[in-house]
Order: sequence, then structure tokens, then C-alpha cells
Amino acid sequence: MDYVALLQWPAMIITVVAAWMVSANTNRKRDIGFWCFLASNALWIAWGLHDEAYALILLQVCLGLMNIRGAYKAHHARTQTRRSRS
Repeated sequence: MDYVALLQWPAMIITVVAAWMVSANTNRKRDIGFWCFLASNALWIAWGLHDEAYALILLQVCLGLMNIRGAYKAHHARTQTRRSRS
């Protein structure tokens, strides 16, 4: 049995959970969603390497970088908000 091929299912589920969490109202849930997205990126890359799906790999790298950028900007905005309240 080809177990690497089965990675697409947890990758898909984690991606959906991540999208749900990122749209939450609390910072904690959004942060969890960010980490879920990075985990799903890694799973999709592993699956893509196995299936030689290079466009998918590049897409996941780009999405991962955009997630990191968004998390950095959100963290910076939260820090600025806390400072302005003090």
C-alpha cells in the first residue's frame, strides 16, 4: 500500500480546519489556524514530492510564505494596539 498517497486526506482536512480557525473571532484560534495552515502546507508538499506535482509544491511554498507574512503583520498590529492602549 502507498501510504504517502494517503497524505492528501489529512492535508485536506487540516486545510479546511485551518481556514475555519483563521476566520475565528479570537486571536488564539486564529493563531492555531495559522499553525494548521503551515502543517497542511508541509503535508501537501510531501504529497506533491511523492507525486511529482511541482506546481502544487510551489503553490504551497507561496501560500506558506503568505501565511507567515500575514501572521507577522497581525502580530505587529496587535503589539501596536496594546502599546497605544497603555
